Amino acid sequence: MTDITFVLKVVFYRSEVGNEPVRDWLKDLPRDDKRQIGEDIKTAQLGWPLGMPLIRKIDKEFWEVRTRLTDGIARVFSTIDGEYMILLHGFIKKSQKTPQNELKTAMSRLGNYKRGTK
Repeated sequence: MTDITFVLKVVFYRSEVGNEPVRDWLKDLPRDDKRQIGEDIKTAQLGWPLGMPLIRKIDKEFWEVRTRLTDGIARVFSTIDGEYMILLHGFIKKSQKTPQNELKTAMSRLGNYKRGTK
């Protein structure tokens, strides 16, 4: 049996009150959507650093995992901290452009994460 070596370990962002919003979001998705998003995140874990079409760099410390679903497009925003990929925010896109409120939510969580780890 071959051991798989992950370049990154995945961790869900946890709010100050202990919520894990990306985990909660994933739980509410259909099984096939969860599976596809999970496969794409696993691909990122195994092959980091990756680029388009799977991973798009948004900012210096901010990336999105891009997943095509049967009925739409999912995005999971993340940051990399050493050997960890922190999943900050996930949503299903309904338009071509990423809504500003989704970006603001992810950036706010990134700020909270950075303040909490220092």
